[in-house]
Amino acid sequence: MNDSDSAALSLPPVSQIGFVVRDLEQSIARYQPIFGEFVEMSPGEMDWEYRGKTEPAELKIAFGKSGDVEIELIEWVSGECPHKEFIEAGHEGMQHLRFLVDDVDAKVKEAEALGYQQIWYKRFAEGLAASYLEKEGDPLIVELFENSHG
Repeated sequence: MNDSDSAALSLPPVSQIGFVVRDLEQSIARYQPIFGEFVEMSPGEMDWEYRGKTEPAELKIAFGKSGDVEIELIEWVSGECPHKEFIEAGHEGMQHLRFLVDDVDAKVKEAEALGYQQIWYKRFAEGLAASYLEKEGDPLIVELFENSHG
């Protein structure tokens, strides 16, 4: 994401840096000296809209902090999702930046006008949704997250 895209989308400061890792426990041990304690979460398999289809995916997640920025470690367990793509491409490490927005669906439309494509999406409940966006030529995924529940 370049500065003009960020300005055009009127995005707030980054709220989270997401890392895709091969082994969550090893990564927590590696990053805990830097980011402090992590809280682990295994939400189980969930259906997501992924590249135009409904796909089940399971992830294991841990959350830490660096000041006001959340650090998310994500281990892909099963299913088709951006995290599997990242690992299968031979990558491990920073994968996405998350921005908190008031309305994910409206912000996705704005981003699409700038050449971004929604590749992963889930509306968990009214006021609670997540969307991953990619742009050709840019390896960074942008996550838009709506949480009016606090």
